[in-house]
Amino acid sequence: MKLFLSAAFLCLLSLSPALWALNTLNGQTVEALEWDALMPADFTFEQVYGTQDFGDLDDFDPRAQQKLDDMMQALQSAPVVPELDGKMVRIPGFVVPLDGVGQKVTEFFLVPYFGACIHTPPPPSNQIILTRFEPGTELKNLFDAVWITGTLKVESFSHEVAASGYSIEAYRIEPYVE
Repeated sequence: MKLFLSAAFLCLLSLSPALWALNTLNGQTVEALEWDALMPADFTFEQVYGTQDFGDLDDFDPRAQQKLDDMMQALQSAPVVPELDGKMVRIPGFVVPLDGVGQKVTEFFLVPYFGACIHTPPPPSNQIILTRFEPGTELKNLFDAVWITGTLKVESFSHEVAASGYSIEAYRIEPYVE
């Protein structure tokens, strides 16, 4: 019995490098991120949206348009976490296509929830990641979440759809499975 346990232990030990390899990519440790990690610890959504109730303004009131313009400017320049620059990360999200041919997408925004950027206003720029994947990926359904693994950069990017505070050079795109 001892021999069997020793053999099983050695077998597991020999598999360990293969298991460790799942946590590294291109020689870098892959850090699993949640979307909150992309916001500085002292960031609050009130900094972007303010505390004013829009219900007290008429749609045609110039103050309503000014408030909306101010909010959109704040959304596009939300603070980022500089320490994340250059890290190899894995993060789940939804795809908002920006460039590609047919169903093959090479550039897109990765966002934390379905429908972000489709409805206005978009999420703050620190909750949007410009994603580039040169080989492209087949996009079958916008409802499906994906895992993106790649090198995260603190980089501003503005598009008519939204603005992002981060970009990622994707090495892997996989269906989201918890």
